[in-house]
Amino acid sequence: MARRVVVALLAPVAWTPPGIDPTRWRTALAEDVVDLLATLNEVETAVAVTPEDRWLADAVVWPGTAVHEVPEPTINAVLAALSGNGKAAPSDLDAAGPPGYDQAAVVVADAPDVPGLTLGKLLRPLSSRPVAVAPVEGSGPGLLGVASRLPVPEWLPVLDLDTAAPADVRAAAPRPGDVAVTAGWRRLRGPADLATLDPAFEGWDATRALLSGQPG
Repeated sequence: MARRVVVALLAPVAWTPPGIDPTRWRTALAEDVVDLLATLNEVETAVAVTPEDRWLADAVVWPGTAVHEVPEPTINAVLAALSGNGKAAPSDLDAAGPPGYDQAAVVVADAPDVPGLTLGKLLRPLSSRPVAVAPVEGSGPGLLGVASRLPVPEWLPVLDLDTAAPADVRAAAPRPGDVAVTAGWRRLRGPADLATLDPAFEGWDATRALLSGQPG
């Protein structure tokens, strides 16, 4: 059976709701995504941060969660590290060398209410295709996540999570069909996205508490 991992990339966030401390906001988003990863079945989970943001990983990870330090907060840097061909500093749990995964998905940390099923669908196409991407729903371009067989295909382009689109990845592939496009979800990148949060939807507890003004 293929060894698979889902990694939350704890990159800086571009927007914070008015009246909320940016550090607390970023921490709440990261906590909710990490908590979601802990519920996934049949995959390993991890987080990725730059050395400067190691404090954030230490604040939100569950005991035993692998933390991968990468030179820059990008999907490509994370996938390179997981493939064993990056220049990332080793994590606490991977000091002996590359972790030996067969498949990896890297997801953003500003989608606190994303369903686990949506993340599972990101990995599923890798049984027949080398790469899968999940778009962002709602306002603006960008990606929710990228999954790839490892080692990463050489044709995978440099991807900016905030501006890339599935079409960019398909255009770089030898054949458009090499890239599967899976279900998308919203990211919290502005007031319009915030307004779509459903209080009846389970999860996103840390973000919910911060938005409601509860102490945390």
